[in-house]
Amino acid sequence: MEFTIKAGSPEKLKNGCVVVGAFAGGDLTVAARALDNASDGAIAAVLAQGDLDEKAGSTLMLHAVRGVAAPRVLLVSLGKADALSDKVYRDAVGAAAKALAGSAAGDAAFCLADIDIPGRDLPWRLAQAAQILKDSTYRCDELKSKKEESKKGIKKLVFVARHKDAAALETAVLRGEAVADGLALAKTLGNLPGNVCTPGYLATAAKKLAKDHKIKVEILERADMEKLGMGSLLSVSRGSHEPPKFIILHYKGGKAKDKPVVLVGKGVTFDSGGISLKPGEGMDEMKYDMCGAASVLGTFKAIARMELPINVVGLIPATENMPGGSATKPGDIVTSMSGQTIEVLNTDAEGRLILCDALTYAERFDPAAVVDIATLTGACIIALGNATSGLMANDDALAAELLASGQASGDKAWQLPIWDEYQEMLKSNFADIPNIGTKGAGAITAACFLARFTKAYKWAHLDIAGPAWKSGAEKGSTGRPVPLLTQFLIDRAAE
Repeated sequence: MEFTIKAGSPEKLKNGCVVVGAFAGGDLTVAARALDNASDGAIAAVLAQGDLDEKAGSTLMLHAVRGVAAPRVLLVSLGKADALSDKVYRDAVGAAAKALAGSAAGDAAFCLADIDIPGRDLPWRLAQAAQILKDSTYRCDELKSKKEESKKGIKKLVFVARHKDAAALETAVLRGEAVADGLALAKTLGNLPGNVCTPGYLATAAKKLAKDHKIKVEILERADMEKLGMGSLLSVSRGSHEPPKFIILHYKGGKAKDKPVVLVGKGVTFDSGGISLKPGEGMDEMKYDMCGAASVLGTFKAIARMELPINVVGLIPATENMPGGSATKPGDIVTSMSGQTIEVLNTDAEGRLILCDALTYAERFDPAAVVDIATLTGACIIALGNATSGLMANDDALAAELLASGQASGDKAWQLPIWDEYQEMLKSNFADIPNIGTKGAGAITAACFLARFTKAYKWAHLDIAGPAWKSGAEKGSTGRPVPLLTQFLIDRAAE
């Protein structure tokens, strides 16, 4: 979808469709009022008949409205005017995107950004709209023998906006497009099956991303990891025929002396549970256990497109977790890169085993902050469901930044504690630490485990086990938390 920005009177625009909003009770947005005036009250008359549901996100397509140059007018309900919020706006844009996808309009003029949302300016509204509209065109058909082609949908869209700072609006739209591009990459990698998206495939994808943008990439092989003493990471890979990879990305948009933000993404490309084998039902979804890694690559694509003035390092420990004759067994003790020994009580708690070595490796960059992203625990889904990521951190200011970025991007997180009392749940008679805690607080004890490897810097952990993908009829990767991470880096770059 191609985006442009222009000023103009909605009733005079000759695009295939004009998108405007209406509130419950018949109140109209500025653009809708202009159409209503030009049509001698035709819009108000339709609303009075009750054909547009007042529930936010409802839509109604009108054809050949007198006095309006465009052949179609898409009315989008915004709910009650006094209840307008970020979510209502996003839902309205998403509903408009769905309606346009089924239309033969070809191109559209989008006038929903003219509404006032408390605390959100026009650039924010445009960036959100560009992201949602472009993301709505995503399709996962790489491995289908016949691609789904449709003559319907929107190829070009004009944002209708009156604003003196045209550069700020263009930047906003570019940022929305960039996040959508990052989401698309993360979704595609997540949706690919485990026999395609192996650790080696992730490494190749990282190399392609680096080649296409101003990013430096380095791939550590098994021998390199052995020299570094990454015994915890390597213990997870022992049951697999696929060699592990440790992917390092460098985006240098800031000053040479600026400390980087380090993003660490869990890259278990298929998680069988190892010797602690998972139940067979739904195990196909364990291809999504590398969505943390995918989100790091997607975020790098977004910030590179934006050319953000910030330094960022990406670390992706990539491996499979498979059963086999040489696989790590419950009760085995491994030595991490930090020197701490770990008793592996459950081989299905493997994400923390690969992340801890990556978090130790992160120390060498003297980071401004480190954020790890992982589909880490089912316990986080029990606690928070699928709507939000679990956030835990050793620095409250960093946690507050991420929470704010989640609110601004609509990709929300919720903070859970990692108080010292929870560390008491991680004790081993035979090693420095077990890889699982005692019963209860599973998401928190997993973070407490990671916290033992992050004492050298400010660190936050995002458990994305809930929001990273959807099951059922809408099965597929969501690409989250690319929007949250990108907003976090935008805000950091602006400091």
